[in-house]
Amino acid sequence: MNMRKLILLTLMLLNGIGVQAKTIKVLAIGNSFSEDAVENYLYELAAAQGDSLVIGNAFIGGCSIDRHLDNLKTGKADYAYRKIVGGKKTDTMDSRLDSIIVNEPWDIITLQQSSPLSGKPASYQNLGELKQMVLKLATNPKVEIVWHLTWAYPQKTRSSVIRSFDNNQQTMYKAIVNTALEVLPTVGIERFIPTGITIQLAREELGDCLNRDDIHLSLSLGRFAAACTWCEFLTGKSIIYNTYWPNDVSNYDVRMIHKAAHEAIKLIDDFPY
Repeated sequence: MNMRKLILLTLMLLNGIGVQAKTIKVLAIGNSFSEDAVENYLYELAAAQGDSLVIGNAFIGGCSIDRHLDNLKTGKADYAYRKIVGGKKTDTMDSRLDSIIVNEPWDIITLQQSSPLSGKPASYQNLGELKQMVLKLATNPKVEIVWHLTWAYPQKTRSSVIRSFDNNQQTMYKAIVNTALEVLPTVGIERFIPTGITIQLAREELGDCLNRDDIHLSLSLGRFAAACTWCEFLTGKSIIYNTYWPNDVSNYDVRMIHKAAHEAIKLIDDFPY
């Protein structure tokens, strides 16, 4: 164990992290952006602080709110159901969304918009209906529906999507955040996981280096940043004291990612709804 991990472990003990271990079941109804967020590092981060996660991801690449809703109404078996239990991932193809929702008594179910539409309020018209259908199917009466706030594209993206945001990453980022603040209160979604805010804050410290292509997060640093955000949100424990990180991420980058994720969580606590 290197010195930094030894210091963090000591801080964890002093701050009582791990005393109240949690078991949390979380399902993401999403697309490739939920794949980036929950399928790598999240389980390990929670385990490092003594918590256990059951993680589900209802995956269709590029899937929008409207398509998820249509799939629920028609029963289309279009999903890859990725599930992580005990650190082991299984992948069940040709799954129905209703079957995925009833597969576990989920504590939290997250929804998100397809990234090209994420900063466009008009594309959220069916979010309330999707939320209600998911709630009717959920078997845990205390389940919470949470929004996953995704990220703006890298500034040098070749995707045509950014043209509708003045070819500017900051404009796209602000549109995503402002859309969430405008729409979520109208459908009764009270909390969101601020992955997109973490990514933007991390870019300020590390540069625009958290993507592996024109859209998705890099396999190590970017996905680690998303997982740190989810871990602190789900468990309520400061990610700053967490002792797990990928071997190919430097100590400096870990500190910057921890800082960005922790600040993003603090920021959403101050949002006015």
